[in-house]
Amino acid sequence: MNLLSHDQQPGWQSGSDKVRSIFSGASMPEEPSVRRPAHIALIGNFAPRKCGIATFTSEIFEKLREHHPEITVDVHVLDDRAAPLGYGPVAGTIAHDDPQDYARAARQINESGVDAVWLQHEYGIFGGEDGAMVCPFVDRLAPPLILTLHTVLSEPSPRQRAILDHLVTRASRIMVMSRHSRDLLECEYAVPAAIIEVIEHGAPDRPFGRQQEFKARLGLAGRKVLMTFGLLGPGKGLEHAIAALPAIAARHPDVLYRVVGASHPNLVAREGEAYREKLERLAADLGVAAHLAWDNRFLETGELLDQLEACDIYLTPYPGLQQSTSGTLSYAVALGKALVSTPYVHARELLGDGAGVLIEPGSSEAIAAAVNALLDDPGERLAMQRRAWARGRETVWPRFADSAARLIDHARAPDWRWGLPAPPITATPGLSAVFAMSDATGMLQHSIGVVPDRRHGYCLDDNARALMLMNLADGLPAAERMKWSFAYAGFIQYAWNGEAGRFRNFMNYDRTWCEDEGSEDSNGRALWALGQTYESGNDPLLAAWALQLFEQVLPSLAEMGSPRAIAFAMLGACAVLRSAPDHAAACAQVESGGAFLMRLLGHGRRPDWGWFEAVLGYDNPRLPQALIEAGVALGREDWIGDGLATLEWICHQQVSARGAFRPIGSESFHKPYSYLPFDQQPLEAQAAIEAARSAWRVTGGAFWREHALAAWRWFFGSNDRGVVLADIASGRCHDGVTPRGVNGNCGAESILAFQLSHYALCELARSGPLVSSGPLASAGG
Repeated sequence: MNLLSHDQQPGWQSGSDKVRSIFSGASMPEEPSVRRPAHIALIGNFAPRKCGIATFTSEIFEKLREHHPEITVDVHVLDDRAAPLGYGPVAGTIAHDDPQDYARAARQINESGVDAVWLQHEYGIFGGEDGAMVCPFVDRLAPPLILTLHTVLSEPSPRQRAILDHLVTRASRIMVMSRHSRDLLECEYAVPAAIIEVIEHGAPDRPFGRQQEFKARLGLAGRKVLMTFGLLGPGKGLEHAIAALPAIAARHPDVLYRVVGASHPNLVAREGEAYREKLERLAADLGVAAHLAWDNRFLETGELLDQLEACDIYLTPYPGLQQSTSGTLSYAVALGKALVSTPYVHARELLGDGAGVLIEPGSSEAIAAAVNALLDDPGERLAMQRRAWARGRETVWPRFADSAARLIDHARAPDWRWGLPAPPITATPGLSAVFAMSDATGMLQHSIGVVPDRRHGYCLDDNARALMLMNLADGLPAAERMKWSFAYAGFIQYAWNGEAGRFRNFMNYDRTWCEDEGSEDSNGRALWALGQTYESGNDPLLAAWALQLFEQVLPSLAEMGSPRAIAFAMLGACAVLRSAPDHAAACAQVESGGAFLMRLLGHGRRPDWGWFEAVLGYDNPRLPQALIEAGVALGREDWIGDGLATLEWICHQQVSARGAFRPIGSESFHKPYSYLPFDQQPLEAQAAIEAARSAWRVTGGAFWREHALAAWRWFFGSNDRGVVLADIASGRCHDGVTPRGVNGNCGAESILAFQLSHYALCELARSGPLVSSGPLASAGG
């Protein structure tokens, strides 16, 4: 691979002096002046399925293709395997009630390298109660998520509320089609206003005033035509419109009310055409059957619009007032129809300023009065039609497509996330962030933003890492290094509980311990820090202390069972052996730990899962790293080989389709043979870099250098959200990448992971390979 020289990275400087990279010639393109066209996955029901969501999803696809052909759209259709349909050249189908099919589809989408996923949400289209299967599905999606919420309930059930709460935490952008929905999301669901975009339902762009032409086509010349269209069901309020017909027909005997649309398929499945037949009996009983016409079909959009053009007044007598979106209403307004509607949410917003008449719900008298007033006054009816048509120009499909393109652009991460130049390796991170989180006791655990959070006190894990950093940090005055090294070492020493034979981990801010024994993993990490201090400590007396404490505690920790604790202890013991090859206790620790990991691998590995365990947790690369370093220390080529193979396997799991580092997310823990992309944490990037360094020492293979560099670039925007986590000047690092972007806190673990990653990558770049004596010397090359 080619590596960066400073000349190829204009703009990276340290103070007033330009910084030169020890890497030479890498190709990492700068941010382009023009963004490349977007590529998205579009998920929802789709034509020829007969429902509003299918129509809307299909129209998104068609209108983007027509008005923004530069955007590539992969359609993934929610399908009913009990009644499958042919969808044409779509990217894939998802069985709406099969959890495994959602998992498969998520993997397919992630591997396609799309810039964003645009998901249509309605409670009834996903599997599970209230469509709960959508939640684990979105958890598996790595690209930024755009949600179109077709329903936002002001009084949801507890399950409906939990589903929507979960979805909005995963979304980079949320599209709603009414201001009321936006306000509900902000006030009732605490959604940040910055991620909500109101885009009104799209509508056709047709000329105004062609009623007579289309009436003639349909044989309706000379009639005053009222119309309602859409899937029929009790929620449409059609009985009130039919009950108004006697009063309307008495004044206007040439009136005809056309009800266009098939009964809802779910309703037909439950009770056949009972609802329509009930309406027909009502019309007969009222003596207005001759004034009522039915077109019991689900019409294609073109024919539907032709029929709509033939009407004078469009009715939506819906009794439910929470409906935030009505595609039929949008169409009628855009075609310049006079409107009479109950004041549901969408009608109130779309029919303001005289574009229609709002009437009280459930009142046939109100419907009759409003319709008669419009039929009595042709001039006012024409004026209302003109106002509606003018209002509809704001929602026509070209405008909708432009707004959709902007929505996609706002959601996707910056183009340069796959090639943003990271600072050259010689640009050493400052240490002010480390010391800002530290006091005479040690390093505090957590922060609120960039401010230390004393409520959570200290932990052994972070102080062990901090001591390791002090052993490596460049440019630190001797007195400053000594001050902080001894603070962190003192914490480790005080953490040892000789009576229990374990290190404590968590300490309150008042220096009282929260426990008598810390986790095995924290104990293993303390051993690692002691071994690394013996190997790399700048003060001989500090190194001697580290070896003494290492030897003191090692016998008590020999029986640990946590794989990561054992790996950490092995890494510490390997560090001791690099300085003292004949150290018997360290050798025994490496021998027993290596045998343990090999047994674990023998039980856990299978053809499609090349790993030690059935689950992926945190710090995953430490297991193969420990096996590789143990193999080098003891001359075990089989350990080196299996360590390289398993490390390569986990590396491939942690790379996106575009080649960016994508660490195993913390939400993956405890999920057998599966993993999720979020939350992504700096600890994983550090582990990837340091494990790759161990593999590169053995093999000299370019793959390991490439992977380490990819993990390093993750800190600087080459990640799934294009967010920069690290700051060279202060040495600060944010706590990770979430579905919505960066986690703004800057805790000790994250700061130290960034700092230690820098020194590992420097060593990787400067060192020659530690070539194994056996046939595996070229593994990974």
